Amino acid sequence: MRRQANRRKQKAAQRLQMPRIRIGRIVAPLMAVAIVFATYQVSLKILDRDISSIEISGPFQRVTALHIEAAIKDEIDAGFVGADLDRMRELIVALPWIDQTRVARRWPSRISITVTEQVPAAVWGDSGLLNTRGELFVRELRHLPAELPRLSGPDARSAEVAARYLAVRKQLIPVGLDVSRVHLDARGSWDMTLQNGIDVRLGRRDVAARTDLFLDVVADIIASRAKEIDYIDMRYGNGFTIGWKGGSQTPVSTGQRAEQEMLAARGIQ
Repeated sequence: MRRQANRRKQKAAQRLQMPRIRIGRIVAPLMAVAIVFATYQVSLKILDRDISSIEISGPFQRVTALHIEAAIKDEIDAGFVGADLDRMRELIVALPWIDQTRVARRWPSRISITVTEQVPAAVWGDSGLLNTRGELFVRELRHLPAELPRLSGPDARSAEVAARYLAVRKQLIPVGLDVSRVHLDARGSWDMTLQNGIDVRLGRRDVAARTDLFLDVVADIIASRAKEIDYIDMRYGNGFTIGWKGGSQTPVSTGQRAEQEMLAARGIQ
C-alpha cells in the first residue's frame, strides 16, 4: 500500500510540474529586434539633415511659390527625413486655387513639389467658381471672369447643374447655339438662357425628356429665327410654346401633326 501511495504522489507531481522554458530562446530574438530598431534610429539620425532646397514647379497664375513654401514651413523645419510628405500634400491642396500636387524627396536634401491649379469652368451663384468637374472650389471672389457661364442652384447640387450645362452645350454648339446661364431653384425647377438671350423654361417635371425635345426639335427653330424669339416654354405635357418678341405666342404640339405645326411656327410671328 505504501508503494502504491508513493507511485500516486509521483504521478501527481509529474502532472503539476511546469514546463521548462529556455530564456535564451526568448532573449535572443528580443535582442535582435532591439538591435535592428536601434540601428534604424541611428541611421535616420545620420541620414537626416536640413532640407537644402525646395523645387516647386507648375503653371502658376493664382498661387506663388512663396505661398506654398509658407504653408509647409513647419514640415520643412523637420528635416529631410523627418518631413511628413503626406502632411505637406494636405497643406498644399488646402490652399485656394490648388487642385492637385505631388511631393517627393530627392537625395540628398532636396524636396520636389509639382502643383496643378484649379481651372475655372463656370461662375456659381453670385461669387463662387466651379472647376471642370463641377466642384465648388471658390465661394467668394470679387472679380469674376466675364466670359464664364453663370450657373446657380443649391450648393449640394452644383455638380448636377454643371453636368446638365455641359450636356446641353455639347449638343447646341454644332447648330450654332450656346448656353450662358443655367439655374436650378429650391423647388427643383430648371431654366436656362442661351447666349443670344433666349430664355428656355424646363420646369421641374420630366426635365430629361423636355431637354431632349428641346435639343432634338426646338434648337433648329431657334437657330433659324433667333432674333425674333423671346423665350421657349417647355413646361407642357404635349409640346412647347414659342414666345415671340412682339408679344404673341405659338403653341406647338408634339403629336402626329407636330412636323407641320413646327414648319408653320417658323413662318409665324
